[in-house]
Amino acid sequence: MIRRKYGNKKIVNAFGEFDSALEYRRFLVLKDAEGRGVISNLRRQVEYELIPNQYKTRVKHLKTKDKEETYLAERKVSYFADFVYQKGNEEVVEDTKGLRLGDYIIKRKMMLFLKGITIREVEKAGEDI
Repeated sequence: MIRRKYGNKKIVNAFGEFDSALEYRRFLVLKDAEGRGVISNLRRQVEYELIPNQYKTRVKHLKTKDKEETYLAERKVSYFADFVYQKGNEEVVEDTKGLRLGDYIIKRKMMLFLKGITIREVEKAGEDI
């Protein structure tokens, strides 16, 4: 068995692939809440594009002519929410967190600044919905 960098264990089962046991347990709690009608439209691993791909052009010198070509200068930056669901009229973006690393903190701030979305951070699977 491969030891993962931060000690989390990937879970793979009929519901899909989960990055940690906490994420899987939270999914079960949310799935139950969806079944009881507390929340609706539960989705996993929803992508939010924060910065789009950036392209540049350059001149390629061919034998008989010069040709402009476009190339990918920088890849997009995206945040993937663990869960997104509706609770009443509110869309909730939720992330299960054991460790808050620098890139996550920057993306969390970008989500608020660029999209107006506050990420709900969950540390225990059974937290209130």
